Amino acid sequence: MLRRSRLRVFLLTPLLLISVPFASTHAPHGHTTIASGGVVERPFSPRAAEREREKAEVRRRLSESSNGTYIGEMLAERDSALARWPDRHGKPLRIWIQPTTDIDDWHDAYAEGVRQAVHSWDSLELPVRLAFSSDSAHADVHVTFIDHFEEPISGRTRWARDDDWWITDADIVLAVHHHNGGPLDDDAMRAMALHELGHLLGLDHTDDPTSIMAPRVRVRELSSADRATIRLLYTLPPGGVR
Repeated sequence: MLRRSRLRVFLLTPLLLISVPFASTHAPHGHTTIASGGVVERPFSPRAAEREREKAEVRRRLSESSNGTYIGEMLAERDSALARWPDRHGKPLRIWIQPTTDIDDWHDAYAEGVRQAVHSWDSLELPVRLAFSSDSAHADVHVTFIDHFEEPISGRTRWARDDDWWITDADIVLAVHHHNGGPLDDDAMRAMALHELGHLLGLDHTDDPTSIMAPRVRVRELSSADRATIRLLYTLPPGGVR
């Protein structure tokens, strides 16, 4: 999965070194006098202080709620940062699915499998709901089909995020044929759509082979870990947690 993001520039804040003088140069016999020093940084701005409190709260909630999820693997993959769609307050993400194509071996059941995958994720009733659009020009997400990928993959999701790690737009491409040439069967297409929709919502890969988000998809339904991870993700703010 490829990501597009803005370039971020980090500025180092100059530090002020403070020395602490001895109270006395004559230490009693048998005692050691120790001088300590400190480092003073610029004070937090109100927004920076609030952000640090938010990070601490996220770390606490992760510690309490991450069992049964693979969100720790996601944090390791993204340098301790999470990305997701903002809450849309009842306005669903509108998904357009390519209705037909002249690719060899393509058939209507492929598009139906994608619709079933959308229903599976939407049934979790996340703060971001999913709906279908018949008009590609007014859709938020486009799902299209190609013959095959040059790489040994069967699906790809591209999404963009802003500097606060909110996902802003995304598209999915699904292959009709495996890299080695054979067509995907209907169940495999639905499973690949489930996997790519997981990426669309903000999930990354997991080493758990029983999850739909494993790099090599061997299952055909969402696992309990898939459900627990996406639900936890959508209770947390995006961005770095360290």
